[in-house]
Amino acid sequence: MRPSYDIIKAILHTEKSTLEEPQGKYLFLVDTRANKQQIKKAVEEIYKVVVTDVNTFVSGGKLKKVRYQTGRTPDSKKAIVTLKTGQKIEVA
Repeated sequence: MRPSYDIIKAILHTEKSTLEEPQGKYLFLVDTRANKQQIKKAVEEIYKVVVTDVNTFVSGGKLKKVRYQTGRTPDSKKAIVTLKTGQKIEVA
């Protein structure tokens, strides 16, 4: 079993994700190999909250061009975590 801080890389505080915070939904950048059960357990352990639902999606990397070579940025996995009503995470 991997440590929780290896699964949850960062909490993403974007303009679009702040619209979901009043409904108890938070956006996290997670490890690409993590599944929903691992993400749920990691968020509950780190932030001491009760998670009711986890939705994940993979954002594909983009093609980039540097001088004469083409490259690719890495794929990233994000998770939308829904908390039990009345609970919240303090985002700085």
